[in-house]
Formats: sequence, structure tokens, C-alpha cells
Amino acid sequence: MTAETYDINELKRRMQGAVQMLKQELGGLRTGRASTALLDHVQAEVYGSHMPLNQLASISVPEPRLISVQVWDKSAVHAVEKAIVAANIGLTPNTEGQVIRLRVPELNEERRKELVKVAHKYAETARVAVRHVRRDGMELLKKLDKDGKIGRDEHDRMSEEVQKATDQTITDIDHTLAAKEKEIMTV
Repeated sequence: MTAETYDINELKRRMQGAVQMLKQELGGLRTGRASTALLDHVQAEVYGSHMPLNQLASISVPEPRLISVQVWDKSAVHAVEKAIVAANIGLTPNTEGQVIRLRVPELNEERRKELVKVAHKYAETARVAVRHVRRDGMELLKKLDKDGKIGRDEHDRMSEEVQKATDQTITDIDHTLAAKEKEIMTV
């Protein structure tokens, strides 16, 4: 968004970016079911650089509680195994040749509650990001009003647009959080 033009679609796009980031972060939370998303952020140090696992191996979920990581290069198996342990996602690698199996254990009640707290923290971060976008939009409208580029009625209408977009995005965040919370607490 440039300093002199107001674009509600740009503000909405930035707000949706916060929602997308939240969905990505929540996807990485362990729920007791195996998901390839658990390994999305894991990077192994191979060939002198950090590489995402999906560039080193094929990752699949053959069973509801099992993630299978088929490493393509035999020399990278140890590095991938080390990266999974270092990622601290609570999964212990079981390696056979070039296949690393990760059993996803049942979550106990205490761990589920901890994960819900983490999910709430992610959601709050997303809400704050949305409020920052709202603030940027409102400050721009004030500046345009002060500089005489828009009238008072236009300022009020646009402020209302920004507020509606903010409310809608916050509602999206709350729904996303509620769905993840339900998923985590389902035994």
C-alpha cells in the first residue's frame, strides 16, 4: 500500500496473510494423528547447507499414527534423523536403512491442554497482526482526511470498511482456533 492511496483489498490481503500463517502454524501442532505437516518446518544440514526434509525425502502417512520418511540419499539419513530429533516435536525416529519411521504417540490430557495453550498463543499473534494492519489502514485514512484528499463522509465509510474487514478476519481466526482446539482435545 503506497503512502497516498487507500486500497481495502490490499488491507484484506494482508489480514488474510495473518490467517494463512496461523493455519500453517496450527498445522504443525501435533494432535495425536500423524500428519506430514508436522515435518514442514524441519530442516536437515546436508551438503553444507540447511534443506527442508521434503527436498531430501518423500514423506508419507501410511497409517493414522505413523509417518514414514523415505530418504533418497543414503548419506543423508543420519542428518535427517538428527534434524527430526533436534526439531523437538516429540517424535522418536526409528531407522531401517533409508526409511525413518516416526510413531505418533497418544497424547495425554496434560499434553493436549499444553497444545491448546500453544494454539491460543498462535491465534493471539495472528489477531495482533490483523490489528496492526487495521491500525495502518486507519492511520492512512486520518492522513488522507487531514491532507484534504478525502472528505469526512468518505473517511467514515472507509473506516467502517476497514473495521468490517478486521472483524471478519478476527472471526476467521477464532473459527480456525476453535476447529484446531476440538481436533486436539478429541481422543
